[in-house]
Amino acid sequence: MQFVLSTRNAHKVRELQALLHEHELLALPDDVSLPPEDAPDFVGNALTKARSACSALGIAAIADDSGLEAHALGGAPGVRSARYAGEHATDGDNLRKLIQEAPAGSALAYVCAIAVVLPDGTEGTVEGRCTGVMADTPRGDGGFGYDPVFIADDDPHGRTMAELTDAEKGAISHRGRAVAQLRALIERLPAP
Repeated sequence: MQFVLSTRNAHKVRELQALLHEHELLALPDDVSLPPEDAPDFVGNALTKARSACSALGIAAIADDSGLEAHALGGAPGVRSARYAGEHATDGDNLRKLIQEAPAGSALAYVCAIAVVLPDGTEGTVEGRCTGVMADTPRGDGGFGYDPVFIADDDPHGRTMAELTDAEKGAISHRGRAVAQLRALIERLPAP
């Protein structure tokens, strides 16, 4: 199937293209505006973005919203993960703020909601989670966002997400788990 990815995040595009290689994924055209991410949860933000792209282009759209939940911070940064240190914060800014506020060893969870919207109005959502703990110090050169301090419970070697290969990360990550569910959802969708 062919889908437009409703995101401007190059890291997410790369990960989704690798995880959904059996489908044709199109980049969101520059002239299509993304709506504000102001829903109270990941599913709501993903649906809003997928609906917007599908409506603007008249083709099936996929959007994700994902982020980090720190137990010690009452679930923050949550849906504000990309803007945790401010509206124009970089990944480095957000990571530094998390390191200042959450203690090493504290429980973390990555959450990824993915929505698919078809031009006929059919919609579906899935959600994947990956639990872990906060590393003592940032480690690794891969990944993005909070990956340098996220040690997944499912990695037997205690590496951060930034130390994993793309294939290793895809097998255990929140996005990888959501995409596995998305494949099953896509199989049940009506043919375009």
